Amino acid sequence: MSDVAAVQALVVVDVQRAFFDGEGAVPGAPAVREAVEGMLGRARESGVLVVHLQNDGAAGADDEAGTAGWELALSVVAGDREVVVRKRHDDGFAGTSLGGLLVGTGVKGIAVCGVMSEMCVSATARTALARGYRVVLPHDAHSTYDVPAADGISEAVPAATVSRVAEWALGDEAEIVARAADVRFGAGGQ
Repeated sequence: MSDVAAVQALVVVDVQRAFFDGEGAVPGAPAVREAVEGMLGRARESGVLVVHLQNDGAAGADDEAGTAGWELALSVVAGDREVVVRKRHDDGFAGTSLGGLLVGTGVKGIAVCGVMSEMCVSATARTALARGYRVVLPHDAHSTYDVPAADGISEAVPAATVSRVAEWALGDEAEIVARAADVRFGAGGQ
């Protein structure tokens, strides 16, 4: 176990069937899912707040609201310490109750995981940082797709590189840790 100080909440970003099941799954989906499930189990055991962000994709999108791809890929334990927050934007704070949940439960630090690294994970982490939260982002618990080649611009960019660049782009305020297994949860943040 590393020396990462405990956080008081886990924010699981868009871990939905469209991105984790079947041919449309992100690269490395089973390993990312396992890392997220490990954190989810430890967060539940610690009694910290768990927020599952669920993206309401546009009509025709793989995660269109109400479709099989929109469904969460992990089970949710109903209660006041584990909630689902639906969203329509990359940023999990935009137009949702996420900010109020964190303030209302006295959270000072969060772990963020899920998909897409450079979009919803990054946007949510960036807003959390801007609002003064401590943000821990485990490298093995987020993913995205390959960026396709663009004629005259670049060759394809592998998903692993895109995820690493997304981490780097958050700057030195975010705590990037190698393994989700090193993230600890607790009320005091110690």
